Amino acid sequence: MSAFTSSKRVAIVGTGAIGGYYGARLAQAGVDVHFLLRRDFDHVREHGFHVESIAGDFDLPKVSCAKDTQDIGPVDLVIVAWKTTSNAHFEEVISPLLHKDTLILTLQNGLGNCEALAELFGGHRVLGGLCFICANRLAPGYISHTASGQIKIGEFQPDGSDRLEKWVQFLSDGGIDCRAVTSLEKAQWMKLVWNIPFNGLAISEGGVDTQTLLETPGMEERILKLMKEVQAVAAALGHEIEDDFLQQQIAVTYSMKAYRPSSMIDYVEGRAVEVDAIWREPYRRAVKLGVPVPEIERLLHEIEKKLEN
Repeated sequence: MSAFTSSKRVAIVGTGAIGGYYGARLAQAGVDVHFLLRRDFDHVREHGFHVESIAGDFDLPKVSCAKDTQDIGPVDLVIVAWKTTSNAHFEEVISPLLHKDTLILTLQNGLGNCEALAELFGGHRVLGGLCFICANRLAPGYISHTASGQIKIGEFQPDGSDRLEKWVQFLSDGGIDCRAVTSLEKAQWMKLVWNIPFNGLAISEGGVDTQTLLETPGMEERILKLMKEVQAVAAALGHEIEDDFLQQQIAVTYSMKAYRPSSMIDYVEGRAVEVDAIWREPYRRAVKLGVPVPEIERLLHEIEKKLEN
């Protein structure tokens, strides 16, 4: 354990599958991690975390957790992993965690999260992370990690220093497969290549897993059309996403078997779905750029109709 790794305090805001898994990995490596918990607080305080992972199962019997960030206090890195539907609470929850040099890393889906954090706390503080992972919270304190696990991180407002590389090394030392990206915006659109079709169609088809989607006649063709529209918007912003990447995303999804995307789980369990960040905001940006995206528009309308019922 390096001195750099062990000297930092980290707060996890949003301890579901993603925040719980990555925070638990860091804590397992010896990092001083503090988890903000509400629903699972009593269970985790008493029993800790149990993680079943393709990278190795482990238990964390003792976990530093709190119901209020006032009880955590200032940290060096805030990792935001809650659903974007909770972003209205950014200011009240994150403010107590900040000192003058604290950075905020959002691991959230979609677009607009970095901008919202930058408006409140300053763009110089904000890092954006894209998670490529299959993980689900199966019960209080119980996380299942079944595939992938990499995080790609970029600066919302690059400052010309080597801080990004240092934090990537920090997370890597903590047992997380982490890579730096030079263009956060491009990385966000690359993540949307998967999120827009698979999270969206899993809802519009009534709450199905990825295997069921891919086995539905004609669905793979529709998925590819949606991906190509995301690719076109990215190109209009100056970011080239190769055709091979689109095909790779489909191939990887076949290997996931019957994976349940996070938005589908929210839909079938009656929770708020991240419609604005994953579909509305990309659609708004496409319209502003003058890029035709009829498949994304169609899917957005289907999702909105499902959520009305």
